[in-house]
Amino acid sequence: MSRELRLIRSINDLRRNYRQLGSGDVIIGVLALRPGEEIKVLDLAERGVAFFPPVLAQLLGRSKVAQAEVLGEYMVPGSFVAYTLADLAGKLPEFQAREAVVAKRDRAHLGLGVSLWPSLETLYSLAGLQGLTYPLVVQPFLDGARDLRVVVMADYVEAYERVNPHSFRKNLFQGGSSQPAALSPDQQNFCREVMARGRFPYAILDLLLDPRDGRPYLSEISFKGGLTGARLSQPEFHRRVAALEKDFIQQWETSSKIRR
Repeated sequence: MSRELRLIRSINDLRRNYRQLGSGDVIIGVLALRPGEEIKVLDLAERGVAFFPPVLAQLLGRSKVAQAEVLGEYMVPGSFVAYTLADLAGKLPEFQAREAVVAKRDRAHLGLGVSLWPSLETLYSLAGLQGLTYPLVVQPFLDGARDLRVVVMADYVEAYERVNPHSFRKNLFQGGSSQPAALSPDQQNFCREVMARGRFPYAILDLLLDPRDGRPYLSEISFKGGLTGARLSQPEFHRRVAALEKDFIQQWETSSKIRR
């Protein structure tokens, strides 16, 4: 006898129904998982539960480290993840001819976990003297790069540039300002390619544009972020997200009826 399929709309509903969920059920929305709960969504996906956004995208959106591991090919060349002091040491020969590097602490927001170092040797020397919080994403510093925030939701795309002539920190929370920016077709395609690789149905992407040739590199991708510099308001952003979720639910309901 077939059972009634479940539609889960919140992390609390997931926790209450976790052991009963199975093939054909669906979970809608970005989940506010606690550290360690990631195994639940992996388990549910293995049991045939559908997710919107997909599990891969949800896990990537939570972690700079995960993004560097999975989406590293789209980031500034030379980006790597340091899990231990030995990882920093192992990269020293490669970085001898390089200059400044940026270190990003995992799951830190608003630029609070980002630091600039004159060289990898400097970061490594400090790490050898006192403990750092691992893992860290380490990237070559792209001096003079333009910093763009891009919002992509179905056929809606807009971008704005974050500017700060006094600091490498260009986010608005730490003193930057914003101005509208135009994306080239190649840059839009780049954003779509990153999203497809990470299975993001919509996203807020932070890009660095190489000052030498304008080539885009991924800095970060997420489902949530400040939109202070965007034409799109937060209420409209949430309305568009709700519309995407509604479309997914309708597809799920249609496929559920067919299976019955």
